[in-house]
Amino acid sequence: MSTSSEHPAPAPIPAQVLLLCWRDTGHPQGGGSEIYLQRVGQLLAARGAQVTLLTAAYPGAAAVEQRDGIRILRRGGRLSVYPHALAAILAGRLGRGPLAGYEPDLIIDTQNGVPFFATLVSAAPTLVLVHHCHREQWPVAGPLLARLGWFIESRISPWVHRRNRYLTVSQPSAVELAELGVDAARITVVRAGIDPVPEITTPVPDDDLHLVTLSRLVPHKQIEHALEVLAELRRSHPRVVLDVIGSGWWDDQLRTRATELGVTNRVVFHGHVTDRRKHELLAGAYLHVMPSQKEGWGIAVVEAAQHRVPTIGYRQAAGLADSIGHDETGYLVDGVDELVSATRKLVDDPAQTRRLGDAAYRRAQDYSWQSTARGVISAAALAASAWK
Repeated sequence: MSTSSEHPAPAPIPAQVLLLCWRDTGHPQGGGSEIYLQRVGQLLAARGAQVTLLTAAYPGAAAVEQRDGIRILRRGGRLSVYPHALAAILAGRLGRGPLAGYEPDLIIDTQNGVPFFATLVSAAPTLVLVHHCHREQWPVAGPLLARLGWFIESRISPWVHRRNRYLTVSQPSAVELAELGVDAARITVVRAGIDPVPEITTPVPDDDLHLVTLSRLVPHKQIEHALEVLAELRRSHPRVVLDVIGSGWWDDQLRTRATELGVTNRVVFHGHVTDRRKHELLAGAYLHVMPSQKEGWGIAVVEAAQHRVPTIGYRQAAGLADSIGHDETGYLVDGVDELVSATRKLVDDPAQTRRLGDAAYRRAQDYSWQSTARGVISAAALAASAWK
């Protein structure tokens, strides 16, 4: 198991790079994994690579788009994007379709539960990008699809990719892959970078104490736990407000839960907001609560840290144990009861909260997409070397 810091020597930039991901950053349900892939692609393109991203279509999106130096091809939907991608790669090798004449020196195959299995139809070296394993998340897909998905992720994919290099974003995720049988020597950890804070309007102080959660609204993010924290704290801290930043198909269920808990007047569902507005809300926050069941890394942790806002998250959520330094830049807890007590402790202790926030801010300065791109390029060089 290696990290990007172990490969400091400059590596050659692949001439042509094919990125595969089921969503792009413009997708309504796009998140941190999509940001990671496209920031890396953008920087590879800036260094001279021809970068193509093949991803799913969605309403209002162009079938072909050029963005930040990346050619984006959109085909299929949530599930059909996978066969569409394989068909495009095969057709391209025969000189047909949108990938005709495109002979990638590297494929980054994003495994969001299941990979594209591009290695079966392409002669190019493949990096399998895994943010985290999905064992805990598969049940939401239903019993049949959950069993099939986990079988593919845990058994089929490690076997098919037994010669390929793996790329992941945190040490806990690397450990998860090793537990599935992936040789630790073939795993490279390259942590996510962070975008600079845009120019924002300084929040006007009010009489409320703002907790914030920044997340897609889907079941495994467990925003219900943040609502339960609010319900418990408002009894003794009536000034507490919860700002929920993000959108997703679980929105109605969360609003229903807020009504059941009697906190509708103390929670604001902001929905999808601009990058600028997101940072304005983070800048006005006292504490970031991240009750996600699973994270590969947790870019939101570092985004909050850019504003000296510490994060409380779950220890068992894989990557959060890497992005949050317990009692250094935030707290790691076990279960909703500890989430409530830890939040109450920091609400009652502004000095401790400032200490954690200042440390989180200092740590956030260590992350950049330039560093991430260098790590991915090094991992790509290892993948090419192993492929020969």
